[in-house]
Amino acid sequence: MHGLTTWISERVRDDETGATAVEYGLLAALIAVVMAVGAAFLGEQLKALFDFIGGSL
Repeated sequence: MHGLTTWISERVRDDETGATAVEYGLLAALIAVVMAVGAAFLGEQLKALFDFIGGSL
């Protein structure tokens, strides 16, 4: 039984195949949040700019 638990613990400790996918997923989520916040912030400014330009015409 000791050999089985040692094999499992070594296998889990050395297996990093899913780590990269998780890191890319977190990075994509962070980029999406930054884009959403940026779009919300710039969207209001662009609307105000276009309203000003439209009113000037």
